Amino acid sequence: MSSSRGGPDQPPQRRITRTQTAGNLGESVFDSEVVPSSLVEIAPILRVANEVEKANPRVAYLCRFYAFEKAHRLDPTSSGRGVRQFKTALLQRLERENDPTLMGRVKKSDAREMQSFYQHYYKKYIQALQNAADKADRAQLTKAYQTANVLFEVLKAVNQTQAVEVDREIVFLVSLGIMADLAQILEAHDKVAEKTQIYVPYNILPLDPDSANQAIMRYPEIQAALLALRNTRGLPWPRDYKKKQEEDILDWLQAIFGFQKDNVANQREHLILLLANVHIRQFPKPDQQPKLDEGALDDVMKKLFKNYKKWCKYLDRKSSLWLPAIQQEVQQRKLLYMGLYLLIWGEAANLRFMPECLCYIYHHMAFELYGMLAGNVSPMTGENVKPAYGGEDEAFLRKVVTPIYDVIAKEAERSRKGISKHSQWRNYDDLNEYFWSVDCFRLGWPMRADADFFCLPIEQLRFEKHGDSKPVGGDRWVGKVNFVEIRSYWHIFRSFDRMWSFFILCLQAMIIVAWNGSGQPSSIFSSDVFKKVLSVFITAAILKLGQGRLYFISLLYHNI
Repeated sequence: MSSSRGGPDQPPQRRITRTQTAGNLGESVFDSEVVPSSLVEIAPILRVANEVEKANPRVAYLCRFYAFEKAHRLDPTSSGRGVRQFKTALLQRLERENDPTLMGRVKKSDAREMQSFYQHYYKKYIQALQNAADKADRAQLTKAYQTANVLFEVLKAVNQTQAVEVDREIVFLVSLGIMADLAQILEAHDKVAEKTQIYVPYNILPLDPDSANQAIMRYPEIQAALLALRNTRGLPWPRDYKKKQEEDILDWLQAIFGFQKDNVANQREHLILLLANVHIRQFPKPDQQPKLDEGALDDVMKKLFKNYKKWCKYLDRKSSLWLPAIQQEVQQRKLLYMGLYLLIWGEAANLRFMPECLCYIYHHMAFELYGMLAGNVSPMTGENVKPAYGGEDEAFLRKVVTPIYDVIAKEAERSRKGISKHSQWRNYDDLNEYFWSVDCFRLGWPMRADADFFCLPIEQLRFEKHGDSKPVGGDRWVGKVNFVEIRSYWHIFRSFDRMWSFFILCLQAMIIVAWNGSGQPSSIFSSDVFKKVLSVFITAAILKLGQGRLYFISLLYHNI
Protein backbone atom coordinates (compact mmCIF):
# COMPACT_ATOMS: atom_id res chain seq x y z
CA MET A 1 0.00 0.00 0.00
CA SER A 2 1.26 3.46 -0.78
CA SER A 3 1.10 6.52 1.42
CA SER A 4 0.76 10.28 0.95
CA ARG A 5 1.26 13.66 2.53
CA GLY A 6 -1.01 16.23 4.17
CA GLY A 7 -2.22 19.76 3.46
CA PRO A 8 -4.11 20.92 0.34
CA ASP A 9 -2.18 22.94 -2.22
CA GLN A 10 -4.65 24.16 -4.82
CA PRO A 11 -8.19 23.34 -5.96
CA PRO A 12 -8.91 21.29 -9.07
CA GLN A 13 -9.04 23.55 -12.08
CA ARG A 14 -8.50 23.58 -15.82
CA ARG A 15 -5.53 25.96 -15.89
CA ILE A 16 -2.94 27.02 -13.34
CA THR A 17 -1.66 30.57 -13.68
CA ARG A 18 0.56 32.77 -11.60
CA THR A 19 -0.83 36.06 -10.33
CA GLN A 20 0.96 39.27 -9.45
CA THR A 21 -0.20 42.74 -8.51
CA ALA A 22 0.54 46.03 -10.17
CA GLY A 23 3.26 46.74 -7.65
CA ASN A 24 5.57 44.23 -9.29
CA LEU A 25 4.22 44.26 -12.83
CA GLY A 26 6.86 46.68 -14.02
CA GLU A 27 6.68 49.06 -16.91
CA SER A 28 6.93 46.76 -19.89
CA VAL A 29 5.79 43.31 -18.81
CA PHE A 30 2.21 42.34 -19.66
CA ASP A 31 2.11 38.70 -20.68
CA SER A 32 0.65 35.38 -19.56
CA GLU A 33 3.05 35.13 -16.64
CA VAL A 34 1.47 38.05 -14.77
CA VAL A 35 -2.16 37.97 -15.92
CA PRO A 36 -4.58 37.24 -13.03
CA SER A 37 -6.13 33.80 -13.19
CA SER A 38 -9.62 35.19 -13.81
CA LEU A 39 -8.36 37.04 -16.92
CA VAL A 40 -6.37 34.20 -18.43
CA GLU A 41 -8.24 34.56 -21.75
CA ILE A 42 -6.45 37.84 -22.52
CA ALA A 43 -2.98 36.32 -22.07
CA PRO A 44 -2.55 35.39 -25.78
CA ILE A 45 -3.53 38.94 -26.82
CA LEU A 46 -0.90 40.53 -24.56
CA ARG A 47 1.65 38.01 -25.75
CA VAL A 48 1.00 39.04 -29.36
CA ALA A 49 1.26 42.71 -28.37
CA ASN A 50 4.74 42.11 -26.95
CA GLU A 51 5.70 40.16 -30.05
CA VAL A 52 4.69 42.79 -32.64
CA GLU A 53 5.68 45.89 -30.64
CA LYS A 54 9.04 46.34 -32.34
CA ALA A 55 7.55 45.95 -35.81
CA ASN A 56 4.53 48.22 -35.26
CA PRO A 57 3.98 49.96 -31.87
CA ARG A 58 0.51 51.14 -32.88
CA VAL A 59 -0.69 47.59 -33.54
CA ALA A 60 0.73 46.56 -30.17
CA TYR A 61 -1.21 49.43 -28.58
CA LEU A 62 -4.43 48.34 -30.28
CA CYS A 63 -3.90 44.76 -29.07
CA ARG A 64 -3.44 45.96 -25.48
CA PHE A 65 -6.48 48.22 -25.77
CA TYR A 66 -8.58 45.30 -26.98
CA ALA A 67 -7.18 43.18 -24.13
CA PHE A 68 -8.23 45.88 -21.65
CA GLU A 69 -11.77 45.96 -23.06
CA LYS A 70 -12.00 42.19 -22.93
CA ALA A 71 -10.69 42.16 -19.35
CA HIS A 72 -13.41 44.63 -18.38
CA ARG A 73 -16.05 42.40 -19.97
CA LEU A 74 -14.71 39.34 -18.15
CA ASP A 75 -14.64 41.07 -14.75
CA PRO A 76 -16.59 44.36 -14.82
CA THR A 77 -16.42 44.86 -11.04
CA SER A 78 -12.73 43.93 -10.73
CA SER A 79 -13.59 41.47 -7.98
CA GLY A 80 -10.98 38.88 -8.92
CA ARG A 81 -7.67 38.58 -7.16
CA GLY A 82 -5.26 41.18 -8.52
CA VAL A 83 -7.66 42.28 -11.28
CA ARG A 84 -8.10 45.88 -10.13
CA GLN A 85 -4.33 46.47 -9.83
CA PHE A 86 -3.72 44.80 -13.18
CA LYS A 87 -6.37 46.83 -15.04
CA THR A 88 -5.14 50.06 -13.44
CA ALA A 89 -1.54 49.42 -14.49
CA LEU A 90 -2.60 48.45 -18.02
CA LEU A 91 -4.80 51.56 -18.37
CA GLN A 92 -1.94 53.80 -17.26
CA ARG A 93 0.30 52.26 -19.88
CA LEU A 94 -2.32 52.75 -22.58
CA GLU A 95 -2.62 56.43 -21.67
CA ARG A 96 1.15 56.89 -21.96
CA GLU A 97 1.46 55.06 -25.28
CA ASN A 98 -1.55 56.49 -27.09
CA ASP A 99 -0.04 59.73 -28.38
CA PRO A 100 3.46 58.40 -29.29
CA THR A 101 2.06 55.44 -31.22
CA LEU A 102 -0.56 57.63 -32.89
CA MET A 103 2.17 59.92 -34.23
CA GLY A 104 4.08 56.95 -35.61
CA ARG A 105 1.07 55.46 -37.37
CA VAL A 106 1.60 55.00 -41.12
CA LYS A 107 -2.02 54.72 -42.31
CA LYS A 108 -4.79 57.26 -41.84
CA SER A 109 -6.85 55.18 -39.43
CA ASP A 110 -6.38 52.39 -36.94
CA ALA A 111 -8.58 50.14 -39.08
CA ARG A 112 -6.32 50.62 -42.10
CA GLU A 113 -3.25 50.15 -39.89
CA MET A 114 -4.50 46.82 -38.54
CA GLN A 115 -5.58 45.70 -42.01
CA SER A 116 -2.20 46.50 -43.51
CA PHE A 117 -0.27 44.83 -40.72
CA TYR A 118 -2.44 41.69 -40.86
CA GLN A 119 -1.80 41.32 -44.59
CA HIS A 120 1.89 41.98 -44.06
CA TYR A 121 2.13 39.39 -41.29
CA TYR A 122 0.25 36.78 -43.32
CA LYS A 123 2.50 37.16 -46.34
CA LYS A 124 5.78 37.41 -44.42
CA TYR A 125 5.27 34.61 -41.92
CA ILE A 126 2.35 32.34 -42.80
CA GLN A 127 2.89 32.04 -46.55
CA ALA A 128 6.68 31.98 -46.22
CA LEU A 129 6.58 29.12 -43.70
CA GLN A 130 3.99 27.25 -45.73
CA ASN A 131 6.11 27.46 -48.87
CA ALA A 132 9.04 26.03 -46.95
CA ALA A 133 7.00 23.45 -45.04
CA ASP A 134 9.65 20.77 -45.38
CA LYS A 135 12.31 23.02 -43.83
CA ALA A 136 10.23 25.17 -41.47
CA ASP A 137 10.14 24.62 -37.77
CA ARG A 138 6.68 23.36 -36.85
CA ALA A 139 6.73 25.28 -33.57
CA GLN A 140 7.26 28.54 -35.47
CA LEU A 141 4.40 27.73 -37.83
CA THR A 142 2.09 26.92 -34.90
CA LYS A 143 2.99 30.18 -33.21
CA ALA A 144 2.47 32.12 -36.44
CA TYR A 145 -1.04 30.70 -36.90
CA GLN A 146 -1.98 31.56 -33.32
CA THR A 147 -0.61 35.09 -33.68
CA ALA A 148 -2.48 35.62 -36.95
CA ASN A 149 -5.68 34.39 -35.32
CA VAL A 150 -5.30 36.94 -32.49
CA LEU A 151 -4.49 39.73 -34.94
CA PHE A 152 -7.67 39.01 -36.88
CA GLU A 153 -9.69 39.10 -33.64
CA VAL A 154 -8.23 42.54 -32.85
CA LEU A 155 -8.74 43.66 -36.44
CA LYS A 156 -12.43 42.75 -36.30
CA ALA A 157 -12.84 44.54 -32.95
CA VAL A 158 -11.18 47.70 -34.27
CA ASN A 159 -13.49 47.75 -37.26
CA GLN A 160 -16.71 47.23 -35.34
CA THR A 161 -18.65 50.49 -35.04
CA GLN A 162 -21.59 49.17 -33.00
CA ALA A 163 -22.11 46.59 -30.30
CA VAL A 164 -24.76 44.52 -32.08
CA GLU A 165 -23.66 41.32 -33.79
CA VAL A 166 -23.58 41.78 -37.55
CA ASP A 167 -22.24 39.72 -40.37
CA ARG A 168 -18.48 40.12 -40.65
CA GLU A 169 -18.61 40.90 -44.36
CA ILE A 170 -20.90 43.88 -43.73
CA VAL A 171 -18.68 45.10 -40.92
CA PHE A 172 -15.64 45.18 -43.13
CA LEU A 173 -17.49 46.65 -46.12
CA VAL A 174 -18.82 49.53 -44.02
CA SER A 175 -15.65 50.26 -42.11
CA LEU A 176 -13.00 49.56 -44.75
CA GLY A 177 -14.89 50.06 -47.97
CA ILE A 178 -12.45 47.98 -49.94
CA MET A 179 -13.93 44.83 -51.45
CA ALA A 180 -10.71 43.33 -52.77
CA ASP A 181 -8.84 43.67 -49.52
CA LEU A 182 -11.88 42.34 -47.68
CA ALA A 183 -11.96 39.20 -49.80
CA GLN A 184 -8.23 38.62 -49.30
CA ILE A 185 -8.41 39.10 -45.54
CA LEU A 186 -11.43 36.85 -45.13
CA GLU A 187 -9.88 34.18 -47.31
CA ALA A 188 -6.62 34.38 -45.37
CA HIS A 189 -8.44 34.19 -42.05
CA ASP A 190 -10.43 31.14 -43.13
CA LYS A 191 -7.17 29.37 -43.88
CA VAL A 192 -5.63 30.53 -40.61
CA ALA A 193 -8.67 29.43 -38.60
CA GLU A 194 -8.60 26.02 -40.24
CA LYS A 195 -4.90 25.53 -39.57
CA THR A 196 -5.17 26.87 -36.02
CA GLN A 197 -7.46 23.95 -35.19
CA ILE A 198 -4.78 21.56 -36.48
CA TYR A 199 -1.58 23.20 -35.29
CA VAL A 200 -2.22 23.08 -31.56
CA PRO A 201 0.46 23.27 -28.87
CA TYR A 202 2.04 19.95 -27.92
CA ASN A 203 4.68 18.66 -25.53
CA ILE A 204 6.78 16.11 -27.45
CA LEU A 205 4.68 14.47 -30.16
CA PRO A 206 2.96 16.53 -32.91
CA LEU A 207 -0.07 14.32 -33.53
CA ASP A 208 -1.89 16.46 -36.10
CA PRO A 209 -2.33 15.15 -39.67
CA ASP A 210 0.25 17.58 -41.12
CA SER A 211 3.05 16.29 -38.88
CA ALA A 212 3.37 12.74 -40.20
CA ASN A 213 6.72 13.62 -41.78
CA GLN A 214 8.24 14.98 -38.58
CA ALA A 215 11.35 13.08 -37.52
CA ILE A 216 10.00 11.85 -34.20
CA MET A 217 6.82 10.57 -35.84
CA ARG A 218 8.81 8.31 -38.17
CA TYR A 219 10.00 6.01 -35.41
CA PRO A 220 8.39 2.57 -35.85
CA GLU A 221 7.66 2.38 -32.12
CA ILE A 222 5.72 5.66 -32.21
CA GLN A 223 3.82 4.59 -35.30
CA ALA A 224 2.97 1.21 -33.76
CA ALA A 225 1.60 2.75 -30.56
CA LEU A 226 -0.33 5.40 -32.50
CA LEU A 227 -1.81 2.80 -34.85
CA ALA A 228 -2.95 0.67 -31.90
CA LEU A 229 -4.61 3.64 -30.19
CA ARG A 230 -6.56 4.48 -33.33
CA ASN A 231 -8.24 1.10 -33.38
CA THR A 232 -11.77 2.18 -32.40
CA ARG A 233 -13.53 -0.73 -34.07
CA GLY A 234 -16.65 -1.81 -32.17
CA LEU A 235 -16.73 1.08 -29.69
CA PRO A 236 -20.27 2.46 -29.08
CA TRP A 237 -19.99 6.19 -29.79
CA PRO A 238 -22.63 8.56 -28.36
CA ARG A 239 -25.35 9.60 -30.77
CA ASP A 240 -24.61 13.32 -30.54
CA TYR A 241 -20.85 12.89 -30.94
CA LYS A 242 -19.26 14.88 -33.77
CA LYS A 243 -16.80 12.73 -35.65
CA LYS A 244 -13.34 14.11 -36.36
CA GLN A 245 -10.32 13.05 -38.34
CA GLU A 246 -8.13 10.24 -36.96
CA GLU A 247 -10.01 9.47 -33.75
CA ASP A 248 -8.59 7.14 -31.13
CA ILE A 249 -9.73 5.33 -28.01
CA LEU A 250 -8.90 8.32 -25.78
CA ASP A 251 -11.37 10.42 -27.75
CA TRP A 252 -13.97 7.75 -27.05
CA LEU A 253 -13.17 7.78 -23.31
CA GLN A 254 -13.49 11.57 -23.32
CA ALA A 255 -16.89 11.42 -24.99
CA ILE A 256 -18.15 8.72 -22.60
CA PHE A 257 -16.79 9.90 -19.22
CA GLY A 258 -16.44 13.66 -19.77
CA PHE A 259 -12.70 14.24 -19.38
CA GLN A 260 -11.11 17.55 -20.28
CA LYS A 261 -9.75 18.10 -23.78
CA ASP A 262 -6.25 19.14 -22.72
CA ASN A 263 -6.03 16.24 -20.29
CA VAL A 264 -6.83 13.83 -23.12
CA ALA A 265 -4.13 15.40 -25.31
CA ASN A 266 -1.52 15.14 -22.55
CA GLN A 267 -2.32 11.54 -21.64
CA ARG A 268 -2.37 10.54 -25.30
CA GLU A 269 1.27 11.59 -25.57
CA HIS A 270 1.99 10.00 -22.20
CA LEU A 271 0.60 6.60 -23.18
CA ILE A 272 2.24 6.59 -26.62
CA LEU A 273 5.65 7.38 -25.13
CA LEU A 274 5.26 4.75 -22.40
CA LEU A 275 4.48 2.07 -24.97
CA ALA A 276 7.20 3.24 -27.36
CA ASN A 277 9.90 3.32 -24.67
CA VAL A 278 9.18 -0.23 -23.51
CA HIS A 279 8.85 -1.45 -27.09
CA ILE A 280 12.20 -0.04 -28.20
CA ARG A 281 13.97 -1.67 -25.22
CA GLN A 282 12.65 -5.08 -26.21
CA PHE A 283 13.21 -4.64 -29.94
CA PRO A 284 16.07 -2.14 -30.52
CA LYS A 285 16.14 -2.81 -34.29
CA PRO A 286 12.69 -3.60 -35.66
CA ASP A 287 12.80 -5.36 -39.03
CA GLN A 288 9.09 -5.52 -39.77
CA GLN A 289 6.12 -3.23 -40.20
CA PRO A 290 5.09 -1.14 -37.16
CA LYS A 291 3.11 -3.38 -34.80
CA LEU A 292 2.69 -2.99 -31.07
CA ASP A 293 4.16 -5.96 -29.24
CA GLU A 294 1.97 -7.68 -26.65
CA GLY A 295 4.94 -8.07 -24.30
CA ALA A 296 5.53 -4.31 -24.25
CA LEU A 297 1.82 -3.71 -23.71
CA ASP A 298 1.73 -6.14 -20.78
CA ASP A 299 4.82 -4.57 -19.18
CA VAL A 300 3.29 -1.09 -19.21
CA MET A 301 -0.01 -2.43 -17.94
CA LYS A 302 1.72 -4.28 -15.10
CA LYS A 303 3.49 -1.14 -13.91
CA LEU A 304 0.40 1.06 -14.14
CA PHE A 305 -1.86 -1.30 -12.20
CA LYS A 306 0.62 -2.56 -9.62
CA ASN A 307 -0.88 -0.53 -6.78
CA TYR A 308 -4.46 -1.09 -7.94
CA LYS A 309 -4.04 -4.89 -7.89
CA LYS A 310 -2.43 -4.71 -4.44
CA TRP A 311 -5.40 -2.65 -3.26
CA CYS A 312 -7.90 -5.18 -4.62
CA LYS A 313 -5.99 -8.05 -3.00
CA TYR A 314 -5.78 -6.20 0.32
CA LEU A 315 -9.55 -5.63 0.37
CA ASP A 316 -10.29 -9.12 -1.02
CA ARG A 317 -12.04 -7.73 -4.09
CA LYS A 318 -11.85 -8.85 -7.69
CA SER A 319 -10.29 -6.27 -9.98
CA SER A 320 -12.29 -4.68 -12.78
CA LEU A 321 -9.65 -5.58 -15.39
CA TRP A 322 -11.69 -8.16 -17.31
CA LEU A 323 -10.50 -9.09 -20.79
CA PRO A 324 -12.75 -10.33 -23.61
CA ALA A 325 -12.70 -13.88 -24.95
CA ILE A 326 -12.10 -12.72 -28.53
CA GLN A 327 -8.34 -12.44 -29.02
CA GLN A 328 -8.61 -9.62 -31.57
CA GLU A 329 -10.23 -7.35 -28.95
CA VAL A 330 -7.76 -8.01 -26.12
CA GLN A 331 -5.24 -5.35 -27.18
CA GLN A 332 -7.94 -2.71 -27.57
CA ARG A 333 -9.37 -3.55 -24.14
CA LYS A 334 -5.95 -3.28 -22.47
CA LEU A 335 -5.36 0.11 -24.07
CA LEU A 336 -8.79 1.27 -22.91
CA TYR A 337 -8.03 0.24 -19.32
CA MET A 338 -4.65 2.00 -19.39
CA GLY A 339 -6.06 5.09 -21.07
CA LEU A 340 -8.86 5.33 -18.50
CA TYR A 341 -6.40 5.09 -15.61
CA LEU A 342 -4.11 7.78 -17.04
CA LEU A 343 -7.05 10.11 -17.70
CA ILE A 344 -8.25 9.70 -14.12
CA TRP A 345 -4.75 10.33 -12.79
CA GLY A 346 -4.16 13.33 -15.07
CA GLU A 347 -7.31 15.09 -13.90
CA ALA A 348 -7.20 14.08 -10.23
CA ALA A 349 -5.42 17.25 -9.06
CA ASN A 350 -4.64 16.93 -5.32
CA LEU A 351 -6.30 13.53 -5.18
CA ARG A 352 -2.99 12.17 -6.46
CA PHE A 353 -1.81 12.37 -2.83
CA MET A 354 -4.51 9.77 -2.08
CA PRO A 355 -3.55 6.82 -4.31
CA GLU A 356 -6.04 4.37 -2.77
CA CYS A 357 -8.81 6.91 -3.38
CA LEU A 358 -7.85 6.86 -7.06
CA CYS A 359 -7.99 3.06 -6.93
CA TYR A 360 -11.55 3.29 -5.63
CA ILE A 361 -12.56 5.69 -8.41
CA TYR A 362 -10.88 3.59 -11.08
CA HIS A 363 -12.42 0.37 -9.75
CA HIS A 364 -15.94 1.65 -10.40
CA MET A 365 -15.23 3.46 -13.67
CA ALA A 366 -13.43 0.42 -15.11
CA PHE A 367 -16.44 -1.70 -14.17
CA GLU A 368 -18.69 0.76 -16.01
CA LEU A 369 -16.35 0.57 -18.99
CA TYR A 370 -16.61 -3.22 -19.02
CA GLY A 371 -20.41 -3.03 -18.85
CA MET A 372 -20.62 -0.66 -21.81
CA LEU A 373 -18.29 -2.77 -23.95
CA ALA A 374 -20.10 -5.97 -23.00
CA GLY A 375 -23.42 -4.45 -24.04
CA ASN A 376 -25.05 -4.79 -20.63
CA VAL A 377 -28.59 -3.43 -20.39
CA SER A 378 -29.94 -1.46 -17.44
CA PRO A 379 -32.86 -3.31 -15.76
CA MET A 380 -34.51 0.05 -14.98
CA THR A 381 -34.48 1.72 -18.40
CA GLY A 382 -33.81 -1.18 -20.75
CA GLU A 383 -31.01 0.81 -22.42
CA ASN A 384 -27.30 0.10 -22.57
CA VAL A 385 -25.36 0.81 -19.39
CA LYS A 386 -24.02 4.37 -19.18
CA PRO A 387 -21.54 5.99 -16.77
CA ALA A 388 -23.01 7.07 -13.45
CA TYR A 389 -21.82 10.63 -13.96
CA GLY A 390 -22.62 10.93 -17.67
CA GLY A 391 -20.38 12.26 -20.40
CA GLU A 392 -21.00 16.00 -20.23
CA ASP A 393 -18.08 18.40 -20.62
CA GLU A 394 -15.79 18.28 -17.57
CA ALA A 395 -18.19 15.87 -15.84
CA PHE A 396 -15.35 13.96 -14.16
CA LEU A 397 -13.82 17.12 -12.72
CA ARG A 398 -17.10 18.58 -11.46
CA LYS A 399 -18.83 15.44 -10.20
CA VAL A 400 -16.00 13.19 -9.01
CA VAL A 401 -12.87 15.22 -8.20
CA THR A 402 -14.44 18.40 -6.84
CA PRO A 403 -16.67 16.79 -4.12
CA ILE A 404 -13.72 14.85 -2.70
CA TYR A 405 -11.48 17.90 -2.87
CA ASP A 406 -14.09 19.93 -0.99
CA VAL A 407 -13.69 17.49 1.91
CA ILE A 408 -9.91 18.04 1.82
CA ALA A 409 -10.38 21.82 1.81
CA LYS A 410 -12.82 21.77 4.74
CA GLU A 411 -10.50 19.58 6.78
CA ALA A 412 -7.61 21.93 6.02
CA GLU A 413 -9.68 24.85 7.29
CA ARG A 414 -10.25 22.97 10.53
CA SER A 415 -6.47 22.71 11.01
CA ARG A 416 -6.28 26.51 11.37
CA LYS A 417 -2.89 26.50 9.65
CA GLY A 418 -1.56 23.76 11.91
CA ILE A 419 -2.72 25.24 15.23
CA SER A 420 -5.52 22.73 15.88
CA LYS A 421 -4.80 19.36 17.45
CA HIS A 422 -4.17 16.50 15.06
CA SER A 423 -7.14 14.62 16.48
CA GLN A 424 -9.52 17.37 15.34
CA TRP A 425 -8.85 17.30 11.59
CA ARG A 426 -7.81 14.91 8.83
CA ASN A 427 -4.91 15.34 6.42
CA TYR A 428 -4.24 13.49 3.17
CA ASP A 429 -3.03 10.35 4.96
CA ASP A 430 -6.11 10.19 7.16
CA LEU A 431 -8.50 10.68 4.25
CA ASN A 432 -6.65 8.11 2.18
CA GLU A 433 -6.77 5.56 5.00
CA TYR A 434 -10.55 5.61 4.67
CA PHE A 435 -10.05 3.65 1.43
CA TRP A 436 -7.88 1.01 3.14
CA SER A 437 -10.99 -0.73 4.46
CA VAL A 438 -13.93 -2.44 2.76
CA ASP A 439 -16.10 0.12 4.54
CA CYS A 440 -15.14 2.56 1.79
CA PHE A 441 -17.56 0.76 -0.54
CA ARG A 442 -20.41 2.17 1.54
CA LEU A 443 -19.58 5.42 -0.25
CA GLY A 444 -21.29 3.88 -3.28
CA TRP A 445 -21.14 4.77 -6.95
CA PRO A 446 -22.38 7.32 -7.73
CA MET A 447 -21.04 8.58 -4.41
CA ARG A 448 -23.70 9.26 -1.78
CA ALA A 449 -23.65 12.84 -0.53
CA ASP A 450 -24.72 11.66 2.95
CA ALA A 451 -21.93 9.07 3.26
CA ASP A 452 -19.77 9.22 6.37
CA PHE A 453 -16.75 10.25 4.27
CA PHE A 454 -18.43 13.58 3.49
CA CYS A 455 -19.75 14.15 7.02
CA LEU A 456 -18.56 17.14 9.04
CA PRO A 457 -17.93 17.23 12.79
CA ILE A 458 -20.88 18.15 14.99
CA GLU A 459 -19.44 21.50 16.05
CA GLN A 460 -18.97 22.51 12.40
CA LEU A 461 -22.51 21.47 11.47
CA ARG A 462 -23.87 24.12 13.82
CA PHE A 463 -22.58 26.85 11.53
CA GLU A 464 -23.35 25.27 8.12
CA LYS A 465 -27.08 24.82 7.54
CA HIS A 466 -29.54 24.90 4.67
CA GLY A 467 -32.42 27.32 4.44
CA ASP A 468 -34.67 24.79 6.21
CA SER A 469 -32.27 24.69 9.20
CA LYS A 470 -31.20 21.10 8.52
CA PRO A 471 -27.51 20.15 8.83
CA VAL A 472 -25.47 19.78 5.68
CA GLY A 473 -23.60 16.62 6.66
CA GLY A 474 -24.55 13.41 8.41
CA ASP A 475 -24.58 12.54 12.08
CA ARG A 476 -21.06 11.10 12.26
CA TRP A 477 -17.51 12.13 11.40
CA VAL A 478 -14.99 9.51 10.33
CA GLY A 479 -12.10 11.22 12.10
CA LYS A 480 -8.73 9.55 12.49
CA VAL A 481 -8.42 5.90 11.53
CA ASN A 482 -5.03 4.89 12.91
CA PHE A 483 -2.26 6.79 14.72
CA VAL A 484 -3.06 10.20 16.21
CA GLU A 485 -0.14 12.44 17.13
CA ILE A 486 -0.52 14.32 20.42
CA ARG A 487 1.73 17.36 20.61
CA SER A 488 3.15 18.65 23.91
CA TYR A 489 6.35 20.16 25.28
CA TRP A 490 7.42 16.69 26.45
CA HIS A 491 8.03 15.85 22.80
CA ILE A 492 11.15 18.02 22.96
CA PHE A 493 12.65 15.61 25.48
CA ARG A 494 11.26 12.48 23.87
CA SER A 495 12.39 13.34 20.33
CA PHE A 496 15.91 14.37 21.41
CA ASP A 497 16.36 11.92 24.29
CA ARG A 498 19.72 10.65 23.00
CA MET A 499 21.09 14.17 22.76
CA TRP A 500 19.93 15.08 26.27
CA SER A 501 21.34 11.83 27.68
CA PHE A 502 24.67 12.41 25.96
CA PHE A 503 24.92 15.94 27.37
CA ILE A 504 24.10 14.80 30.92
CA LEU A 505 26.61 11.93 30.85
CA CYS A 506 29.33 14.19 29.43
CA LEU A 507 28.63 16.77 32.13
CA GLN A 508 28.89 14.09 34.83
CA ALA A 509 32.21 12.82 33.46
CA MET A 510 33.67 16.34 33.21
CA ILE A 511 32.63 17.18 36.80
CA ILE A 512 34.30 13.99 38.08
CA VAL A 513 37.55 14.78 36.23
CA ALA A 514 37.54 18.43 37.32
CA TRP A 515 37.04 17.68 41.05
CA ASN A 516 39.58 14.86 41.34
CA GLY A 517 43.37 15.15 41.21
CA SER A 518 44.91 17.89 39.11
CA GLY A 519 41.83 18.49 37.01
CA GLN A 520 43.72 17.68 33.81
CA PRO A 521 41.91 15.59 31.14
CA SER A 522 44.73 13.02 31.32
CA SER A 523 43.83 12.26 34.94
CA ILE A 524 40.91 10.19 33.68
CA PHE A 525 43.34 7.32 33.07
CA SER A 526 44.20 7.06 36.76
CA SER A 527 42.48 4.11 38.46
CA ASP A 528 40.51 6.08 41.08
CA VAL A 529 39.18 8.66 38.64
CA PHE A 530 38.39 6.01 36.00
CA LYS A 531 36.32 3.99 38.47
CA LYS A 532 34.29 7.07 39.37
CA VAL A 533 33.77 7.94 35.67
CA LEU A 534 32.26 4.48 35.13
CA SER A 535 29.32 5.65 37.23
CA VAL A 536 27.95 7.28 34.04
CA PHE A 537 26.49 3.86 33.15
CA ILE A 538 24.43 3.92 36.33
CA THR A 539 23.23 7.41 35.38
CA ALA A 540 22.40 6.16 31.86
CA ALA A 541 20.24 3.38 33.33
CA ILE A 542 18.40 5.89 35.50
CA LEU A 543 17.79 8.12 32.48
CA LYS A 544 16.40 5.17 30.53
CA LEU A 545 14.05 4.40 33.40
CA GLY A 546 12.88 8.02 33.44
CA GLN A 547 12.38 7.96 29.68
CA GLY A 548 10.24 4.83 29.97
CA ARG A 549 8.06 6.45 32.64
CA LEU A 550 7.56 9.56 30.50
CA TYR A 551 6.54 7.38 27.55
CA PHE A 552 4.07 5.45 29.75
CA ILE A 553 2.56 8.70 31.02
CA SER A 554 2.18 9.99 27.46
CA LEU A 555 0.29 6.81 26.50
CA LEU A 556 -2.08 7.26 29.45
CA TYR A 557 -2.63 10.89 28.41
CA HIS A 558 -3.34 9.80 24.84
CA ASN A 559 -5.92 7.19 25.92
CA ILE A 560 -7.66 9.72 28.15
